[in-house]
This record gives sequence, C-alpha cells and structure tokens, in this order.
Amino acid sequence: MENLNEVEILIVEDNVDDAEMALRALKQNKLANKVKVVGDGEEALNFIFAKGKYQARRREAKPRIILLDLKLPKVDGLEVLREIKSNEDTKVIPVIILTSSREETDMIDSYRLGVNSYIVKPVDFEKFVEAIRELGLYWLLLNQQP
Repeated sequence: MENLNEVEILIVEDNVDDAEMALRALKQNKLANKVKVVGDGEEALNFIFAKGKYQARRREAKPRIILLDLKLPKVDGLEVLREIKSNEDTKVIPVIILTSSREETDMIDSYRLGVNSYIVKPVDFEKFVEAIRELGLYWLLLNQQP
C-alpha cells in the first residue's frame, strides 16, 4: 500500500503515455521512490489539499515538487496552479509546468500565477529522459526548500 504522506513528486498528467514516460525517466535516474500520478486537475487539488478520496492524507505532508500539465480534464492546469500558489500552506511547493503547449499566453499566465519553471515536453524520448533527470536533480537534490 502506498504511503500518500511521503510523496516527493506529484505528477499531474492526463496522457497515460506521457505519465509513463515521466515515471520511466525518473526510475532510470533513480528519482522515483515516492511518486504519485494523478490524471486530472480535480484529483490533483484533492490530493494536495487532502480532500475527497485523499481526506485521510495529512495535509501538511506536501509533495516536494509538482510536475503539472496545463491541458487537463475537469480543472485545467492554470487553475490548479492558481489554487496552489494562492494558498499560504502550498505556495512554497515548487511547481514545474511540463506541457506540450508552446503558446506564449500559457507561459506568461503560468509565470504570473507563480510557476517555478515552464518546460515544453521534448518529443524525443532520450531528450525527455534528460529533461526529467535534470529536473529531478535540481529540484530534489540541489534546490533548498523551507
């Protein structure tokens, strides 16, 4: 049984193939010990704020980083980002947008809402693995968090 209070990386991704690629990349770089994948924005917010099926999870046990897609069902990624960054308890969680969107408005809106990094998903698997490796190394090992 997974311990939902020890999640280091929360992946919010509705595309099963992209989520699986991210997991494989994290495992390949030995960064996938405590990862939770959710498939839509509503589930992400429920997980982060310990609501719905995650209400038994300790809310103060926050993920160390969130990899967030923008184009999500139910609640889109920008709204998820807005909720995270407008809450005193969660705004310090690093959120990395990992999306296929190259639209300048998405990027500008993300930074205005407080995203920590905006990355366009590489199409090539090897480049994707490298991007995930660098993300993991920086945000989990080098970056100092309060």
